[in-house]
Amino acid sequence: MKYLNTFLIITFIVLTTCDFPKVKDNIQPLARANDVLLLKDDIDFSFIDGATKSDSIIFVQNVINDWATNQLLIDGAIQNLNDETQFEFEQLVQQYKIDLYSSAYLEALVGNNLDSLVSYEELQDVYLLNKELFTLKEDLLKLRYININTSLSNLNEVKKMFKRFNSDDRSELDSISIQFNSFYFRDTIWIKKEDVISKIKPLELGFNKVLLKKSNFIEIKDSLGLYLIKINEVLQRGKPAPVEYVSPTIKQIVINNRKLNLIRKLKSDIVNDAIKNKKFETFK
Repeated sequence: MKYLNTFLIITFIVLTTCDFPKVKDNIQPLARANDVLLLKDDIDFSFIDGATKSDSIIFVQNVINDWATNQLLIDGAIQNLNDETQFEFEQLVQQYKIDLYSSAYLEALVGNNLDSLVSYEELQDVYLLNKELFTLKEDLLKLRYININTSLSNLNEVKKMFKRFNSDDRSELDSISIQFNSFYFRDTIWIKKEDVISKIKPLELGFNKVLLKKSNFIEIKDSLGLYLIKINEVLQRGKPAPVEYVSPTIKQIVINNRKLNLIRKLKSDIVNDAIKNKKFETFK
């Protein structure tokens, strides 16, 4: 509750630092809360586009009521907070403004100057230096599968091509894939065992242990047809993660480090440039 009250007070002080609009010529105020007026120009009415007249009236009234509630709370807070507390929150407001502007400016500068390209050599270096951090928390597999109807006229030929899976077989299977209920041929990419099980439903019934047998060919039948599964490689949890699997994480680590270094450099350059151009000096 203490933190909620603090947050509300900061909000009140932030709002009181804004200049509320004065009455413009020929503009009828919509509401008044103590000495502050809410004008029609202060509301963005685009949010009621397409609404019925009755709904529009309700929406606008809610906006007015929310505005009045906030304004009355602000006035009440100012009247009841002592000077010390108001000064404390004014300082917080000013610091928040400084942090907000500074962060936005630095983000813009970083966005214009940050190199986001990470070479494979950099990925490999970070991986080797921190290999103990990249331990698998799940089982990984490299596999391919097809789900087909058992009544398929060329079933035996499909099985033969699927097992052999040379470049011609891959091309032919791709060309007739419309005959398959589902398939996955990217058997050089590591995927999580849980993702495999979610795609091949019979594995949820207790067949999933067969997945962890390397170089295994599996046939599973269910009501939807026949699953042909070829497992190329297996990595069980607790083993070092392959670099290609964790490369997105490593890339983000590299970029984050570059960003931190760039921010430090930008801050230093800004101060040095200001000193050079006599925009900043310190007095003894």
